[in-house]
Amino acid sequence: MLHLISQSPIESAVLARFCAGDDVVFLDSAALRLLKAGDLNNTLVELLKIQQLYVLADDLAVRGIAAAELVQGINVIDYAQLVALTVKNPVIQSWT
Repeated sequence: MLHLISQSPIESAVLARFCAGDDVVFLDSAALRLLKAGDLNNTLVELLKIQQLYVLADDLAVRGIAAAELVQGINVIDYAQLVALTVKNPVIQSWT
């Protein structure tokens, strides 16, 4: 399943809905929640053990965030890679 997260702050109930093997893409202002210094750091590290986490490069650029500021293991992708994830995952859940 592909999860598209655009809400900020991100509700813990949403994070609890992910299953092993899911792909999770953080969009828009949700990109702000992926910082190493953020309050979700420990949660994101645990999630990375069982699923892939992604963020759009354009969403980082608009917010002035460098990839080095993110929790280690989060993949920075472009729109073509986002499209590839939608093709890979026939079931998509948007969290707004």
